[in-house]
Amino acid sequence: MEQVLRRVEELRSQLHYHNYRYYVLDDPAITDQEYDALMRELVALEERYPELVTPDSPTQRVGHAPLSQFATIRHAQPMLSLANAFDGEELAAFVSRIQRQVGTEVEFVCELKIDGLAVSLDYEEGVFVRGATRGDGFEGEDITANLRTVRSIPLRLNQPVTVNVRGEVYMPRADFQRLNEQRAAKGESLFANPRNAAAGSLRQLDPNITASRRLDVFLYALNMAGGPGAHLDALNFLKELGFRTNPHARLCRGLEEIEAFIAHWTARRAELPYDIDGIVVKVNDLALQGELGNTARSPRWAVAYKFPAEQVITKVLDIDVQVGRTGILTPLAHLEPVQVAGSTVSRATLHNADIVAQRDVRIGDYVVIQKAGDVIPEIVRSLPERRTGEETLFAMPSECPACGSEVVRLPGEAATRCVNKACPAQQQERIIHFASRGAMDIEGLGPAIVDQLIQAGLVRSAADLYRLKKEDLLGLERFGEKSAQNLIDAIAGSKDRPLARLIFALGIRLVGAEVARELANHFHSIHELGKATEEELMAVPAIGEKIARSVVDFFSDPENQRLIGELEEVGVSLETQVEQESGDALAGLTFVVTGKLGQFSRSEIEGQLRQLGANVTSSVSKKTDYLVAGEKAGSKLDKARELGVPVLSEAELLDFLRNRGISLD
Repeated sequence: MEQVLRRVEELRSQLHYHNYRYYVLDDPAITDQEYDALMRELVALEERYPELVTPDSPTQRVGHAPLSQFATIRHAQPMLSLANAFDGEELAAFVSRIQRQVGTEVEFVCELKIDGLAVSLDYEEGVFVRGATRGDGFEGEDITANLRTVRSIPLRLNQPVTVNVRGEVYMPRADFQRLNEQRAAKGESLFANPRNAAAGSLRQLDPNITASRRLDVFLYALNMAGGPGAHLDALNFLKELGFRTNPHARLCRGLEEIEAFIAHWTARRAELPYDIDGIVVKVNDLALQGELGNTARSPRWAVAYKFPAEQVITKVLDIDVQVGRTGILTPLAHLEPVQVAGSTVSRATLHNADIVAQRDVRIGDYVVIQKAGDVIPEIVRSLPERRTGEETLFAMPSECPACGSEVVRLPGEAATRCVNKACPAQQQERIIHFASRGAMDIEGLGPAIVDQLIQAGLVRSAADLYRLKKEDLLGLERFGEKSAQNLIDAIAGSKDRPLARLIFALGIRLVGAEVARELANHFHSIHELGKATEEELMAVPAIGEKIARSVVDFFSDPENQRLIGELEEVGVSLETQVEQESGDALAGLTFVVTGKLGQFSRSEIEGQLRQLGANVTSSVSKKTDYLVAGEKAGSKLDKARELGVPVLSEAELLDFLRNRGISLD
C-alpha cells in the first residue's frame, strides 16, 4: 500500500507540473500521448483505491453530479468594480488626483482589461478549496465545482500557502467560434460574444457542461498576509505560485507612459486571441493603495480606461414608450437589427424627451449607434442628410400608455412621469425588481411569470407573492406540480434575505445596492431606517442630501408604509440578524458612532463594540454613554454636546479600549 501511495503522489506531482507547463507557460515538456498515459495510470489507481482520492488530484477536473442551485459565499474582502475613464481627459484627471493627493511621483501598473467573468479563488496550504463569482461584490455564487474544470486554474500551488486570488475567466475567440458552430449544428441558440459564453459556462448547474467547454484564466490580484509590497511584485509572485498571469502588464511612470501603453493596445487589440475591452491602470505601491482607500463602489487607486465604442449605422423603425417602476416614461427606439461590439442590437433607449430632441431622432431616421462601455446600446446621433421626407417626429404622450393617467414633468427634471401609483406597468416593474437577483433573488420569478400573476389577479404588490399557494399557480400556463412547488419554495426561501437586499428590493429612488448596504449596516432594521431624519441619514457614508430626501419621502408615503407592514405580516425579515456578542467588557455602555473614520469603517467599529457587549444605537439621547465622532459628524455631535454626552475621536476610542486591555483587530 505504501508503494501505491508513493506512486499516486508521484503521478499527481508529474501531472501538476505538466499542467503548469502546458496551460500556464504554454510550453509543454511531454507529448499528449505521454500525458494521457500518466493520467490513465492515476485514474486506474484511484478507481482501485478510492480512499486515496483527494480534492487536488488532477483527476478531479472532470465534471461531477449536477447541482440543484448555487450556494452563496461572502467575500472576505469585497470585489469592488472599477471606476471608468472613457477618454484622455478623464484618465488625466485620475492620474492628476493621485499625484496631488500623494505629493510625489507615483508608479502605476497598466494591464489589459480581460473581457470575461471575475472570480475569487481560495487556497488553503496550497490546495484549491473554493471559488466564487463576483456577485454583488460582497457575496458571490459558489462555483467551485465548475472552476475545477478550468485547466489553467491550479488545484495545487507550487508553495503550501494560504491565499485568496482574483482573476478573470474568459473564453478564447477560437474556442468561442467552435462552440457557436457546434450549437448552430444542433439548432441551439448562439452566444452573443465570448464574455457571455464564459459567464454562461461557469454558471452551469451541471459541471460536466462547463468541463466540455474550453475556458481559460488570467489572475491579477493577491490577498495574502505578509505578501509583496507592490502590485507588479504580486503578479510575479502569482506566477511563482503556479498561476497564469497576463504577460502584457507594464510599469508606467506618469501620464505619458500610460497613454503610450493605451495607444499601443488600442491599435493592436484585434491581434490578441481573446477579447479585451480596455486598460486597467493601478497604483503599484500596495501600501499607498490602502491609504487611498475605496469609495462605496470602487477603489480610488485604480481606473479602467475603456476603449472607444464601435459605431455602426442602422435605421429607426419605431419609437414607443416604456413605463418604469418609479413611473418614468422612457422612449425606446426599435431598430433594424445590426451587429455591434459582438452582438445583435435591435433596440436602444433614448432616455427622455430632451435626448430625443437634442439628437434630433425621428422615426424612419438612419442613426449612428454604439454600446456605451461596450455593453448598453445607445443612439449617438441621427443622419439628417439621409432623410427622404417620410420620417416622422416623435412626441412624448400626454397620458400614460399603460394606464391612461396624466403624465407630468416637474420643473428642473428631464423625466416625464405617470402620477398613478396603481399603474399596472409600475406595479409589474416594481415586483420584477423586488424579485431580481440583486434584490430578493427569487429564482424562477422573471418578467413573464410576474405578468401572468398580475393578469390573473393573484398579485398586486410584492407582499402578495408570499401569499401565493401552489394551487393558485397550477391553473396558469407553463406551471405543473413540480414547477409550481419550486416557485413557492423559492418565494418562501427569500423571506430571510439580508436586510441590505430588502432595502434595495423596495426600489427606493437613488438607493442602489451599495447604498442599501450602508443603510443596513447603520440602522439594522427597516423600522429604524423608516424613522431616520434627513440629518441622521446624511451622517451615513455615501448618503448625500438627495438620497436622504428620497429615503424620507419613501417612508413618508402611506402606500409604502402599508407594503412594509404587509411584508412583516407574511414573515419577511425586516432587520439584520445580529450575531451573538462574544464578550462583556463593555456591557452596560451605550455608544453612537457617526462621521467618517480613518482606520476603521463605521460598521467595523460598531461590530467590534457589539462583540464587546456594548449597546450601539443610531441616535444620541440622555442614555448614550459615548459618541464616537469622525469627520463631518453633523447633528449627532451637536446633540451630544447639548446633552453633555462624552465625545471620543477614533484615536481616543482606541486609547479608551487599550486602557481596558482591549485591542481592536
